[in-house]
Amino acid sequence: MTELEDRWLSVGDICKYLGVSNDTVYRWIEKHSMPAHRVGRLWKFKKDEVDGWVKAGGADSDGAAQNNNEE
Repeated sequence: MTELEDRWLSVGDICKYLGVSNDTVYRWIEKHSMPAHRVGRLWKFKKDEVDGWVKAGGADSDGAAQNNNEE
């Protein structure tokens, strides 16, 4: 089971895990230093790195102001 928990996650996987859209993840990578690694043309993520980034407030700077603009 440790193998699955430590695997690299795709954009789709991390979107499902965090409950956000692809656009949000790409915006966080570009503007908010979300921990992501380029593997060829794909972005890959380590769950523990993303968890640490979220806990440190990395996603906070993209908060309600952005969401209100999307509606």
